[in-house]
Amino acid sequence: MTTAQAGTGRTVTTTIPARLDRLPWSRWHWSIVIGLGTVWILDGMEVTIVGNVAGRLSEPGSGLPVTSGQVTGIAAALYVIGACTGALFWGRLTDIYGRKKLFLITLAVYLGATAMTALAFDTWWFFLFRFLTGFGIGGEYAAINSAIDELIPAKYRGRVDLLINGSYWLGAVAGALLSIVALDTSVFPADVGWRLTFALGAVLALVILLVRRHVPESPRWLLIHGRDEEAERLVSSIEERIEAEKGEPLPRAETEMTIRQRRRTTFTEIARTVFAAYRRRSALGFALFIGQAFLYNAITFGYGAILIRFFDVPSGHTGYYFAVIAVGNFLGPLLLGKLFDTVGRRIMISGTYLLSGVLLFGTAWLFDRGSLSAVTMTACWCVVLFFASAGASSAYLTVSEIFPMETRAMSIAFFYAVGTAAGGISGPLIFAELTNTGVVGDTVFAFQIGAGLMCAAGVVAALLAVNAERRSLEDIATPLSVTEAQRETAET
Repeated sequence: MTTAQAGTGRTVTTTIPARLDRLPWSRWHWSIVIGLGTVWILDGMEVTIVGNVAGRLSEPGSGLPVTSGQVTGIAAALYVIGACTGALFWGRLTDIYGRKKLFLITLAVYLGATAMTALAFDTWWFFLFRFLTGFGIGGEYAAINSAIDELIPAKYRGRVDLLINGSYWLGAVAGALLSIVALDTSVFPADVGWRLTFALGAVLALVILLVRRHVPESPRWLLIHGRDEEAERLVSSIEERIEAEKGEPLPRAETEMTIRQRRRTTFTEIARTVFAAYRRRSALGFALFIGQAFLYNAITFGYGAILIRFFDVPSGHTGYYFAVIAVGNFLGPLLLGKLFDTVGRRIMISGTYLLSGVLLFGTAWLFDRGSLSAVTMTACWCVVLFFASAGASSAYLTVSEIFPMETRAMSIAFFYAVGTAAGGISGPLIFAELTNTGVVGDTVFAFQIGAGLMCAAGVVAALLAVNAERRSLEDIATPLSVTEAQRETAET
């Protein structure tokens, strides 16, 4: 590494990004996956549990004066609002203060808010800490996805990102099954079971927080923010561990990068970069997030009501069906993830979006004809969501890798907030109303809206998706600090 112009705003030439990308898969990388990825299991469990305990909370003796509609309506909306504002608030701080500091803080916020939810004694308390839980989890998306992409080698980045984001559905399975046990009054009293579900989430978050302390800061972030000596020591220690594990020296990294270090990036630079210099990529991000948000809401906002109203499934049994759907969601990223690194981003992103949309159109047609039972409807949902989950996870991957390093966390936060707001605010207003009417045609229309937007996003991806597979982040989107160094060299 060479350095010029000592002091603030130094110009540095380094091979650190290339050294990280040429690393073989190792136990160290697995520690990163475990330390960063497990929080999505908590998110999936959290959302699922709240949906399943809504009925119990509204019953006399629950210990909380709240109605089922307030839990699924007001509390759910506050969680979404918290997630959106948290993503934007913490996303900005993640770009300024680093990935590690923020993914520890946001998990701590989530942990504390979840624990306090378990102690709720009044409606306002429950609502407040649902908002704060969302506020913490929203910040996780920006901090975690930034760290994943900057620590995982380019060869594996796609499949790892999809797998980690898809692990949300493992939490959904756990939440669905846990709620069945926790709400069984023969096992726990009515005012205790639902509290234990939230308390368990806090305990798991504490365990993850202890594991996550050992995940390092992103060397790329350190490098750009004037801490190049620390970045050099960190990467060298990682290389030594991997060489000891593999029993052979690592190949030499040849690609160099010259940057002009900076402390922070202004909102003006971020806006100009994302919405002017990369406006086609921004259009892609909007399309992917809006498409997946509406498809998921078309199915999940009414799945329980559909099973109960149209197929006479007892309300206490819907959790089993949801667990099956959640398994299908997890298997998509797990089994298809590698193809995003081999077949390529454009084909796989557009393919999963288009295929899930077309399959949902087919499901709507079969449902309209009266050809489905509770079992076959669930099977159709599983197939649709197998592909949709891989596509939805690739939306997070896409916006985290197609914008410059200095804007990464804020870009993730912005598109996440847009998609979450569309799904969490527009979704309930549109889909809950349609699926609760009891009219087959209304539910079919809900499916068709989600399917149509998913297909539209697939077409946008076919035209605009970036071939980012197996490429370094710096090659996909030139860092602003590199552009600044090049401009400085040209002027001198």
